Amino acid sequence: MNSYRSIIIFTILIVMSISLAGQYHVIPQPQKIDPVEGTYAFGKKIRIYHNSNDLIFASNYLAEKIYNQLNTQVVISNSAEKYADIQLLIHSKKNQLLGNEGYELNISNKKITITANTPAGVFYGIQTLLQLLPSSQTPTTNTMGKTKIQIPCVRITDYPRFSWRGLMLDVSRHFFGKEEVKRYIDQMVQYKFNTLHLHLTDDNGWRIEIKSLPRLTEVGAWRVERYGQFGDREKPKPGEKATYGGYYSHDDIKELIKYAAERHVNIVPEIDVPGHSMAAIAAYPNLSCTADTTIKVDPGTRFAEWHDDGTFTMLVDNTLNPANEEVYVFLEKVFTEIASLFPSEYIHVGGDECYKGYWAKNEACLALMKQKNYSRVEQLQGYFVHRVQEIVEKLGKKIIGWDEITEDSLTTQASVMCWRNPEIGYESARKGYKVVMAPTSFSYLDYYQGDPLIEPPVYAGLRLSRVYSFDPCPYPELEPQILGGQGNLWTENIPYLQYAFYMAYPRAFAIAENYWTHAKQKNWDSFIQRVEKHFDRLEATGINYSKAIYDPIISTYNESNQLMLKMKSEAPDVIIHYTLDGTVPSIYSPIYTEPVAIPSGNITLRVRTFRNKRPIGNMLIIPLEKLKQWPYFTP
Repeated sequence: MNSYRSIIIFTILIVMSISLAGQYHVIPQPQKIDPVEGTYAFGKKIRIYHNSNDLIFASNYLAEKIYNQLNTQVVISNSAEKYADIQLLIHSKKNQLLGNEGYELNISNKKITITANTPAGVFYGIQTLLQLLPSSQTPTTNTMGKTKIQIPCVRITDYPRFSWRGLMLDVSRHFFGKEEVKRYIDQMVQYKFNTLHLHLTDDNGWRIEIKSLPRLTEVGAWRVERYGQFGDREKPKPGEKATYGGYYSHDDIKELIKYAAERHVNIVPEIDVPGHSMAAIAAYPNLSCTADTTIKVDPGTRFAEWHDDGTFTMLVDNTLNPANEEVYVFLEKVFTEIASLFPSEYIHVGGDECYKGYWAKNEACLALMKQKNYSRVEQLQGYFVHRVQEIVEKLGKKIIGWDEITEDSLTTQASVMCWRNPEIGYESARKGYKVVMAPTSFSYLDYYQGDPLIEPPVYAGLRLSRVYSFDPCPYPELEPQILGGQGNLWTENIPYLQYAFYMAYPRAFAIAENYWTHAKQKNWDSFIQRVEKHFDRLEATGINYSKAIYDPIISTYNESNQLMLKMKSEAPDVIIHYTLDGTVPSIYSPIYTEPVAIPSGNITLRVRTFRNKRPIGNMLIIPLEKLKQWPYFTP
């Protein structure tokens, strides 16, 4: 009886927490929100007190944000605590509930206090406080008739579910300079992300200086300029100059690491080997099986053929030769400099999509297989990854790689980044590996997020609601092995930073909540309301974002040989108006309420969402032939 009562009480608390999260519009949703009667009003001068020198940066950060957001004078002090309007405090005795990144935020009508065990916790409490402020300077009138900016009183106790909460930025396909990376960091920390995975090398560019291997940036960092869709671009012409690209110098990396560390972000570098190495091979052809000196850094050509069974054939050798000792000398130089630059515990070594066709034809590879008594050429990748692991661990680091690295047994000092299927990640956890979840079906931010007729063409789609539906670990016994997870932003079709923001947000909101908030406390209805409030914040700070949540989601199915149409929207409180007669949808057009039978004839569906009698989404124009074959339509 007592256990039943406890379940009821726990359920009520969860429902109350979800309701309050919607009221306070915080992303990711805090673990516990207790409302307090009253409001706190910001005066013309705000005094910030901190009790530790470790909070100097946090104090300055908060002061700058308040000044920019509220246009209010701010003074910082490590004395005169009792006069402070905002107190930033490190616990003298550790609060076990909060851990290393949790915080308590108390807003009374007299002051604001953020308390944590660590500076990171205080920093995340600051992010929550900033989200409670108005997105623009919107004063309210109090009972005395004076206008002041006010926020509701509240007590918040909050801490993350997972320690790895990340975003991956691919800087190989398109290069983003250090100031752009800083802005990317600025945006992600507002939602309590703590890991930036930089995909530094691939077929399309080598983006980090290796002083002992200068050709990596002299040659590998540059490609010929091309436009249009990746995969359809023209190959480099003989003698054509490579003018597009760039790379980070050692000083650039040190600057980025310092900038990120101040904001409690760990940068994890990735050197993708043995596949995806065309830029390195263009600089040092002897590293490949073919030693082809004509190979160039790829500008986005079709250099592979993908087959229906998911396998592929490389048309150009982009893979390091695992039987060549010069490869391991090369990698030791690379990883030595990487390890000296990045304080990250992990170095990401790639390991994905490695084509073995050139290995199977190479005499040295065949001899190595015979020496090791390997029966399959695929076993050479296990040999390669073992060698890389030895190099990296000798440098005092651990390797993490895409989930293909588990296909040949490694020591469990290696960690796995799951990308192909969540079950691969869970099975890796069962084997004892630490796992970072980033499965394509929930985490790939390069996938289109709205209707494919108006979104840039990509090979798959991923709606916000789908991202939010993901539970990173539905198996409680495996949770200690799951480090956390991230969203991956591959940039073949993302040529500039604001478009990177467009592809990341609002889906990054869902990823932030997936890894901070416990699955039992997540609620779509609350979340989508908070997302819309944060659209205002993105606009106020000049961040591009997708409004695909407002566009209708179209599906068709057959019922008794009749083509039927279903429509819905991710956004709440919208009305779907549609036409089948060629006219433009307006508030006077039919309203969708139930599945519609598509009449015979040369039909074109036009549909748009409205709110308060105004169009809010894009107008979709879908001809009949598309309605009959829509790729993501489900019955």
